[in-house]
Amino acid sequence: MKAQFVFSGCVCVAAAFALGAGLSTGWRSSSVEARSQARLEADEIYKELDNGGSSLAETSRVLARISKVVTPSVVHINSVRRLPIRGRIEETGSGVIMTTPKRPGTYVLTNRHVIHDALPELGSISIHLHDGRVIHPLKVWEDRYSDVAAMEIEAEDVYPLRWGDSDKLEIGNLVLACGSPFGLSQSVTIGIISARGRSSSGIGAKSGVLNQDFLQTDAAINPGNSGGPLIDLQGRLVGLNTAIASTHGGNEGIGFSIPSNMVRQVAEHLLQYGEVRRAYLGVKLDAGFDFDVAKSLQLYKQRGARVLEIYPNTPAARAQFQVNDVILTFDNREVLDESHLINMVSLSEIGRVVEVVVWRNGARVNLKVDLTGRPSGDE
Repeated sequence: MKAQFVFSGCVCVAAAFALGAGLSTGWRSSSVEARSQARLEADEIYKELDNGGSSLAETSRVLARISKVVTPSVVHINSVRRLPIRGRIEETGSGVIMTTPKRPGTYVLTNRHVIHDALPELGSISIHLHDGRVIHPLKVWEDRYSDVAAMEIEAEDVYPLRWGDSDKLEIGNLVLACGSPFGLSQSVTIGIISARGRSSSGIGAKSGVLNQDFLQTDAAINPGNSGGPLIDLQGRLVGLNTAIASTHGGNEGIGFSIPSNMVRQVAEHLLQYGEVRRAYLGVKLDAGFDFDVAKSLQLYKQRGARVLEIYPNTPAARAQFQVNDVILTFDNREVLDESHLINMVSLSEIGRVVEVVVWRNGARVNLKVDLTGRPSGDE
């Protein structure tokens, strides 16, 4: 049997007209009142927005003010280098103007890969300021293992950015990424801190970057953003944008920034000593440390860094580390994995005695390590 839909609606409409014929005036009146009330509400909303009553509008104004104060500190960088086959090639990137109490002067910080292998003449590196001026660095320092570079500049009316504390960042915090994506200088994008403590074997294999403790962000980072600042909502430097994870070479929502605390320590070492003085333990760590290995060592949580070998006459040997020790804490900070431990050790102050907790034979063991400087070369 087919359903009958044809007339039921018409009957209802007829009944409605019949019943409401005497109420039409009241219906029109209530409709006018509703429209009038809607207009009043709209006017109130616009007034509230004009007066800054909307939290989103206030956030938008804050972001605009941050961008206004930050962009004069962001620079566009061109460097010219020579290739054996293709001749001269120009690299572009970004940088940020900073100062430090460790050494007088004004400096541009950027990624080493932005200016590495530039022609020996300092004129082959051009720094484009926000007002259109083009200057060249007076001196350049580079650190291969962190991919940080510092350039001394001399220019009037430049605006150094303020340092932020990257250790205070939490996942979900809003951040701005500034720089020159695809050569479009003075660009600003927004996102959040997506993760902390990221590392990438691809980055290390390609450039030899040892210190990997990246902040992950979904703020748009593209080619040309390298070396530009990552900014918090106080307008302070919390990271140096460095790399992206991408299948086609552009932004896909996963970008990596070097934490500002690491950038600052590396830069201040470069400016003070001309190099980064790194501490070391003298152990070989297990890059394949996983849950199954941890369980076999009676450790039911995959955390820490497992020791595979102790080199003689090193801080670890003198502290009596043992093979299969799992380093749980270093200097009262939890060790997440081998990359995390490498960062903490290599950026520690040389000459300090540091407390270390290891997991050994099913129990925690406290050790004290007298940190010394890393031997010269790649050892």
